[in-house]
Amino acid sequence: MRIALGQINPTIGDFDGNQRLIEAAVDQAARGGADLVVFPELALSGYPPKDLLERAGFRAAAAESLRALAAALGARPSGPGVIVGFPETLAPDGSGIPLANAAALIEGGRVTAVRRKTLLPTYDVFDEWRYFSPEPADAARPVPFRGRQLGLCICEDIWNDADFWPHRLYRDDPVELLAKAGADVIINVSASPFTLDKRTLRPRMLAATARRWRLPLVFVNQVGGQDDLVFDGSSTVFDATGAVVARAHEMRTDLAFANLGATSGEMTGQMTGDVRAPAASAERAALDALVLGTRDYARRCGFSQALLGLSGGIDSALVATIATEALGPENVLGVGMPSRYSSPGSVDDARALAEALGIAFDLVSIEPMFEVYLKALAPPFRRPAPAAPPDAEDLATQNLQARVRGAILMALSNRQGRLLLTTGNKSEIATGYCTLYGDMAGGLAVISDVPKTLVYRLARVCNASRPVIPESSLTKPPSAELRPDQTDQDSLPPYELLDRILEAHLEQGLDVAALVAAGFPAPVVADVVRRVTVNEYKRRQMPPGLKITGKAFGPGRRMPIAQRWRG
Repeated sequence: MRIALGQINPTIGDFDGNQRLIEAAVDQAARGGADLVVFPELALSGYPPKDLLERAGFRAAAAESLRALAAALGARPSGPGVIVGFPETLAPDGSGIPLANAAALIEGGRVTAVRRKTLLPTYDVFDEWRYFSPEPADAARPVPFRGRQLGLCICEDIWNDADFWPHRLYRDDPVELLAKAGADVIINVSASPFTLDKRTLRPRMLAATARRWRLPLVFVNQVGGQDDLVFDGSSTVFDATGAVVARAHEMRTDLAFANLGATSGEMTGQMTGDVRAPAASAERAALDALVLGTRDYARRCGFSQALLGLSGGIDSALVATIATEALGPENVLGVGMPSRYSSPGSVDDARALAEALGIAFDLVSIEPMFEVYLKALAPPFRRPAPAAPPDAEDLATQNLQARVRGAILMALSNRQGRLLLTTGNKSEIATGYCTLYGDMAGGLAVISDVPKTLVYRLARVCNASRPVIPESSLTKPPSAELRPDQTDQDSLPPYELLDRILEAHLEQGLDVAALVAAGFPAPVVADVVRRVTVNEYKRRQMPPGLKITGKAFGPGRRMPIAQRWRG
């Protein structure tokens, strides 16, 4: 049997557009001699549709889309079978949610089988118990197809192997049940988001599952950006020994083929397929994810052009480089906004970056506006403020500059119809080293999940093929340039130390005592954790940011704002 991996980039709610993507891939697969084409989880509706699933019209459109797809495929004589994910409305029985995360097998113009997701994730960015009813585990059974027994499962269903995970989230393992019920190949349709850790974890887990059950395993994943999530594709076929025999592109739509052998008994050792090379490094994959996420977010929100503030620093340089690759240099505007504290070198670096990237560059001094603000605020600033911290006036003045810049950028965004990209990195956002309604103002926080130390590594990758980011941006001490001779380390620990503490605290969940026990300096730990806690209100108001680590600031991190815990 010859299988095609239909790695498409669906758009949430675009049923007609998604159907066209599926039909085009099926036609291409048919020309390539495929017997079966497999598409991702909820490919008809796009993933994750969230509260759209609560709309009766959305559910009805999903049902109609599946019917229309089956009819359209039926008009193609002798075409391949198709497996496609869709939200299935269930007959109400007086309990539970009458909706399932389902996958349909379409053959001969009709739906011949449906299988539903058993394991519904509720951790990190996932909240599927809110929308779906789970399929009982004991209902797992293979799908007969052209002499095969397909063990069809959906995304999370394959993430519970007892031999791979030291701690399992669920009691049941749908793959185990399918294997014991006679499946001769496991097919998993997924919408599995990208993270740097998952990039290596997921193929190891899938290979271990194939080896455990001595079955070929077909994993088909969505690709593309959806709000804060980036789906990397990387659809893969493993043989019964866990070896890769086919792999689709990373971060790109693709149609890859795999041959499973003539009969089920001939699968092991006789499987062949297309094997695409993955990104050369984790940093390159992270960059590709940020480019893909930026491109899809912009186009799906109706933007073809973007702008950002160019300070001459490394963060804005990286975001500008990502935006240029995502949207094209002709569609990106960089804006330099110097003040009395800006160094000439910073302006020169911003201009040099714009020239190297080939993007437009405007220079708008904030000094006249800043001076007007200072004069207008002088009387109320002199009023006694007993509750204010000692450095309140200095902080207010610094933040005022950032807010003037934010107002300028938003004005240009409104006037020119451009998406405003913010440039704050994860280290700054975590510790509150950012200004609400200032540098946090915008439509997409491109690198809000990129720690500062990773920013530098990504910038070096950007420069590897063609130097565009000025060397001085990479080597000078980072500074917000909001007061004389300022550097980030006036307020923050060295980034090498800060990022290690933040990773342990945010991603591994270590509290203050555990961080100190791990060897981090106690005073630094206490200060960093305090900063993370008290700045939750800022992060709650920032634009959506692209997730590339295990724990980003967004839907997957749900912390109270008003609280007293400092552990």
